[in-house]
Amino acid sequence: MKKTALICLVILISQVITAQEIEENTGQNDANAVAKKLADPNAVLGSFAFPIDYINYNGSLPDASSQNAFKLSFQPSLPYPLGPGTNLFLRPLIPIIVSQPVFNGSGFNNVGVELGDIGFDLAIGHTWPSKWLTLVGIAGSAPSATLATLSARQWTLGPELVVGKTTKWGFFGLLAAQSWGLSGAPDKDLSITGGQYFYTINLKNAWQIQAQPLYSYNHNGSSGNKLTLPLGTGVAKTIIAGKMPLKFSLQYWYYIESPDNFGPEHQIRFSIIPVIPLPW
Repeated sequence: MKKTALICLVILISQVITAQEIEENTGQNDANAVAKKLADPNAVLGSFAFPIDYINYNGSLPDASSQNAFKLSFQPSLPYPLGPGTNLFLRPLIPIIVSQPVFNGSGFNNVGVELGDIGFDLAIGHTWPSKWLTLVGIAGSAPSATLATLSARQWTLGPELVVGKTTKWGFFGLLAAQSWGLSGAPDKDLSITGGQYFYTINLKNAWQIQAQPLYSYNHNGSSGNKLTLPLGTGVAKTIIAGKMPLKFSLQYWYYIESPDNFGPEHQIRFSIIPVIPLPW
């Protein structure tokens, strides 16, 4: 599995490096312009996102506070224009679990390197004259994890909605999605409401203050083990490396609500996002 993950990563990076030159008239040779477009979920901009996460846990289970996890994900975004201000998005999310603590009833075991459940969303977005935007679609996940303890063990699917607005200082918005299990898990049906809130404050020289923390609410969780909610902030910098725009970001999330038994307390996310030319 380690060799497979490394090969996949090398192939993805090589595709970015060997991509055709980005045309000058797209505005993608301007770091400030690219940074602002990347903050807009409805922008017609191709990208490969590589978020790397470190997570520290806490909870009432034995040794919960000493558990940490590492995860590398890959999320391509290749929007297809349908008309003025209207775009179609299909965005898979492929997680590689480098290290993850799993409670076996008496203590924690660390597992990795493994593939996690692959997520996806399919949505249509539109930006209105008021600079508000909406995206409506479906989101879900496939039970692709190479270990059962890292998987929901069933397909999930449900509606997705994004609302956001471009302002003079940046961008803000909220993503909300409801996921249901399409087949019952061994213990109970799955029903989770989740998403992320996001904001960007544009600074000079393509610097930004921004964050996109993820939240979730497990409707079938026991009391005290339903809500996961972080507060997050971070910085981002966009540069032009030759002909290729690259965005780097570093974020910190502190979880003000987390499952009592075992859940995240601190999270650091470092992301590398190359901007690529669209194939159409």
